[in-house]
Amino acid sequence: MNYTENYRGIKIDVQSVNLDISESVQAEIRSCIDKLSKFTNVINAVDIYFKVDGQGGTAESVVSMRVGIPGPDVFAEDKGEHWIPLLKSVTDKNVRQLKKGK
Repeated sequence: MNYTENYRGIKIDVQSVNLDISESVQAEIRSCIDKLSKFTNVINAVDIYFKVDGQGGTAESVVSMRVGIPGPDVFAEDKGEHWIPLLKSVTDKNVRQLKKGK
């Protein structure tokens, strides 16, 4: 499932391999963008990639997020079990990078 959304003037591009992204995860994506917006004036785009590495009992969920801002973009990735905690984790990692850039 791939989809693009314009949220508060920010282009969101979500890509997932053989996965459907639930409404609750989509709502969390918007919440994460709200949080990121508190730390930078201009976000041009946010690219989020969902995938599952491995198979069966060893499968891990992976979330990557690139935040397009003026200057170098910030990027974070995390692995775990559940999409929403992973989204919060990569958002927090990107917030730390945005704070360092100020």
